[in-house]
Amino acid sequence: MPAIDLNCDLGESYGTWTIGDDSAMLGVVTSANIACGFHAGDPRTLLDTCTAAAAGGVTIGAQVSYPDLAGVGRRFIDIAPPDLEADVLSQLGALDGLARASGSRIRYVKPHGALYNAVVHHEEQARAVIAAVARYDPGLIVLCLPGSALHEHARSVGLRTVSEAFADRAYHDDGTLVSRREEGSVLHDPGAIADRALQLVHEGTITSINGKAVAISAESLCVHGDTPGAVGIARAVREALSGQGIDVRPFC
Repeated sequence: MPAIDLNCDLGESYGTWTIGDDSAMLGVVTSANIACGFHAGDPRTLLDTCTAAAAGGVTIGAQVSYPDLAGVGRRFIDIAPPDLEADVLSQLGALDGLARASGSRIRYVKPHGALYNAVVHHEEQARAVIAAVARYDPGLIVLCLPGSALHEHARSVGLRTVSEAFADRAYHDDGTLVSRREEGSVLHDPGAIADRALQLVHEGTITSINGKAVAISAESLCVHGDTPGAVGIARAVREALSGQGIDVRPFC
């Protein structure tokens, strides 16, 4: 039976600023990429999200980012590699502490936003992120874009990697994501997104923004929690997968 993980970015609310419906999403996804306070998420939000994930049997991952609350982590920062390594270590320790206080722990790491996009090609920053992960806990899994610099650096030091694809994001022909600054970069039709998820599992491809079938091998599928109708989209994806006998389960 084919299987795939369904992950989502959660814990991004801050104070009175509420982003997404984490409670509903935790009833759909199998892995939660929880913010670590650098791009989003105040301590109470992160603790509550970890507690709810642990109670629901959802695997917890640390979503590390640049220190960019104002930009929600979506602006590139030309940060020195030693500083980035320390920033990632700080985020891992903070979220892992909250997860352990909730009866769980972090099992994997996924960069967020601009950092995610940067470490596709930015060798020094990719190396810094991996150095932090290996230094904190070499048993952690790195969730990343297949073929990225982050993917290669993780494998070079013996870390397990899990490749992911995005059901609700547009792709270029080379398998990279279309920038959120461009029109059509985020998809909103639940049916079309569910169809892309099925295409990924059954055919190992995703159709690019130009209509090309791009080969992508992924063990995890990401749906975003901060877009309008996000919960309905996630449910449509899960129901479509389950309806065709695909086992939706965490990768760890």
